Amino acid sequence: MSGGGPPRKRNFKIDVFKHRVELDPKYAERTWKVLEHAIHEIYNHNASGLSFEELYRSAYNMVLHKYGEKLYDGLESTMTWRLKEISRSIEAAQGGLFLEELNTKWMEHNKALQMIRDILMYMDRTYVPQSRRTPVHELGLNLWRDHIIHSAMIHSRLLDTLLDLIHRERMGEMINRGLMRSITKMLMDLGAAVYQDDFETPFLEVSASFYSGESQEFIECCDCGDYLKKSERRLNEEMERVSHYLDAATEAKITSVVEKEMIANHMHRLVHMENSGLVNMLIDDKYDDLARMYNLFRRVSDGLSSIRDVMTSYLRETGKQLVTDPERLKDPVEFVQRLLNEKDKHDKIINVAFGNDKTFQNALNSSFEYFINLNTRSPEFISLYVDDKLRKGLKGAAEEDVEVILDKVMMLFRYLQEKDVFEKYYKQHLAKRLLSGKTVSDDAERSMIVKLKTECGYQFTSKLEGMFTDMKTSQDTMIDFYAKKSEELGDGPTLDVHILTTGSWPTQPCPPCNLPHEILTICDKFRSYYLGTHNGRRLTWQTNMGTADIKATFGKSQKHELNVSTYQMCVLMLFNSTDGLTYKDIEQYTEIPALDLKRCLQSLACVKGKNVLRKEPMSKDISEDDTFYFNDKFTSKLVKVKIGTVVAQKESEPEKQETRQRVEEDRKPQIEAAIVRIMKSRRVLDHNSIVAEVTKQLQARFLPNPVVIKKRIESLIEREFLERDKADRKLYRYLA
Repeated sequence: MSGGGPPRKRNFKIDVFKHRVELDPKYAERTWKVLEHAIHEIYNHNASGLSFEELYRSAYNMVLHKYGEKLYDGLESTMTWRLKEISRSIEAAQGGLFLEELNTKWMEHNKALQMIRDILMYMDRTYVPQSRRTPVHELGLNLWRDHIIHSAMIHSRLLDTLLDLIHRERMGEMINRGLMRSITKMLMDLGAAVYQDDFETPFLEVSASFYSGESQEFIECCDCGDYLKKSERRLNEEMERVSHYLDAATEAKITSVVEKEMIANHMHRLVHMENSGLVNMLIDDKYDDLARMYNLFRRVSDGLSSIRDVMTSYLRETGKQLVTDPERLKDPVEFVQRLLNEKDKHDKIINVAFGNDKTFQNALNSSFEYFINLNTRSPEFISLYVDDKLRKGLKGAAEEDVEVILDKVMMLFRYLQEKDVFEKYYKQHLAKRLLSGKTVSDDAERSMIVKLKTECGYQFTSKLEGMFTDMKTSQDTMIDFYAKKSEELGDGPTLDVHILTTGSWPTQPCPPCNLPHEILTICDKFRSYYLGTHNGRRLTWQTNMGTADIKATFGKSQKHELNVSTYQMCVLMLFNSTDGLTYKDIEQYTEIPALDLKRCLQSLACVKGKNVLRKEPMSKDISEDDTFYFNDKFTSKLVKVKIGTVVAQKESEPEKQETRQRVEEDRKPQIEAAIVRIMKSRRVLDHNSIVAEVTKQLQARFLPNPVVIKKRIESLIEREFLERDKADRKLYRYLA
């Protein structure tokens, strides 16, 4: 080892290989002839004798030696020549063989194209992208398009054949769907533009013409239901056709054509078709036809709105007839039941046929709200319906059934614009039920109040709940009264008193009535007991609301227990001391108001099976010249005989006016309170804005009249709650 610096580097140099390969000048031509021969053999179905490895190497070498252009141009011209030969073969095919020949040649061309592409793979990968030429497979498709599909002899024939086959299938013939699928797939493989321009566009035009004519023919000879069935069938057929042999993108286009020609163009005529249109379907509950109409019309613009408009118009018209027909107003219970039946009927239609569409439900609700409020007595009638159900109609019904009926009533209640009028009547009817003990169940009563409370709030039901509280308190009071006073009372008549808080119960006039001496005695004892235990209170007897049980003996010691009103008791007790009395005598002794007395006597003397009195002269009506006698010959199979009072189920006109007046009076403070609330928060406001705000606040209970609002504003100005602006008289200012 020698010392010193680092070892020296040696530089190596590789010289370029100097030897040049000399190619045969005829190499490219000779190699191409081999490849051209192979292409012809492939098209002649003799590919099995070819060596694809040698062919690939030959094509590879041609490209490698810069003969790619010669190879590509040779391929293009050879394929063009072969496709022209194929075109002549397809043109020569007759009748039904035309499509089969086209399909066969297409399959063969595709197969040949695959083999050629494999041989020329190197050219496809290098020369084609470098020279920006069309890839081999795509070139083959383009040549097929140009020389076969766009051939003058094939192009129109192909389209006519396809459209004819589709027409024949529409007319019920069986066609070769597999062949159709192959041909349309060929068009799609050739490019979206080929499929659309050479088939789809003319197909849609011909289809529009076909369905235009067919729809006109159908609508002249079919009723609405049959026409819709045919339209639905045609629509389904077109969708099925697409799934079998057309491009999926065609479905939206062809269904749009069918929808336009068969539905949109005849929409108005269909819904209004005489004897079979929408209204007849609604009347006859044709759920299938209605569902079909809904599903077809929803496909076109404004389709559902046309159904909805006709349905709304029909509902409003029939509803208006229902609530304004004098014959139908005679029985309030039947009137409300008809409303509920109509609601149930159309609810089912919307649920079953219209897919529970909310817009249809809203249309139904607005229609009911419209016509229910056309009749000012609707609040009274709905209350009477509830009264009937809670008195007897729900007797023995399951709890679930009771809830269903009450929910239906609440649905009608929501439509009322004058909910405070309903409250007024409901209060009166509830009072009568509670006082007469004729309610079906306390649970049902409380359930109804809970529903009203949920709907309208605590204020709406607080007095109704107070009535139940009074009933319970009265029971406890009577138990205590008899516990403390039983010795004083002896064997006289027994008394059951309901003590009603004035503010909670309906305001009742307190008509005079002379009670029998026996009853008056125990009443005085109760009064002294009650006032002795409750300081500062005042008792007023409501004899017009009471009932009594009295024992009576007829003929040969036949005994009955009569359940009567307090007024009837007062009349009957008079006959303990006399056999006969004139109407005038009875009126003088009892001082019962004339209208009530006549009803009372009518029920005692004119109702068959309940006539414990005899009237002369005999007639159905009571006159002031009548004389009444104790009916000694009265008989009944029942020991306990209930004698009801002949009463009008609904209010008479004077009673109605009185109730309306009371409602209007009750509204005044509510309107004033709303005005003050609004002005307190806004301080300054113009007249129209106050009216709008007050209406908005109170519409849950009633719709205030703008004239009444104006009067209440005037009243508040007089009482110095508000003042008019000095500069602008339409503005109001709040005075703190």
